Amino acid sequence: MNTNDYILKDITALRLNDSVKNAQNLFKNFPITHFPVVENDILLGSFAEDDAQTIENKEDVLENYSYLFNSFFAEEKATVLELIKIFADNNASIVPVLNADKNYIGYYDLNDVLEVFSSSPFMLEQSETLVVEKLENDYSMSEVTQIVETNGGKILGIYISDRKDGSVQITLKVVSNELNEMMHTFRRYNYEIISTHENDMYLEDLKNRSEYLQKYLEM
Repeated sequence: MNTNDYILKDITALRLNDSVKNAQNLFKNFPITHFPVVENDILLGSFAEDDAQTIENKEDVLENYSYLFNSFFAEEKATVLELIKIFADNNASIVPVLNADKNYIGYYDLNDVLEVFSSSPFMLEQSETLVVEKLENDYSMSEVTQIVETNGGKILGIYISDRKDGSVQITLKVVSNELNEMMHTFRRYNYEIISTHENDMYLEDLKNRSEYLQKYLEM
């Protein structure tokens, strides 16, 4: 996917000599969190709606409030995952875009980026989501990949979804007809299966043993 196809220029950026009142009116007309502030194609920052609403002197120019500008942007060739992180880190609905010369060329809209992500094979292709956990010093991505592929599976996506107390959780989107065998192999390599799956033979076996033990104790 070429993210350049989704760079928008519909909204005109603010200027330093624009009034606070003008900025507030723009926020009323456009349901976005930030407006880029640009001078001579140079991005000075993004002015947030939350900050704009706190200013009482509506006739003041934005130049007097440059300390409120937020400094975030995306490069022209940013990937979808990079864009999603920028949106999330800045709680923003639009992200300014700079070209290789660091000039402002437009912005990305959060809805467009999420739509692109949701239509990717990672999200659309029928698959299983498997979450495994292991000590951070003991796991390796190559080992995780090998376990999936030696059990006849294919990986659509893989990422570290959590890290705490010296352990990491790894989320995988996999296509497999042998998920039980795959989970068995992960357990054999000391990975804990965090996600729950129907017909998990290991859990079914534990359940049967527990029920047998309970019946034995009640005799």
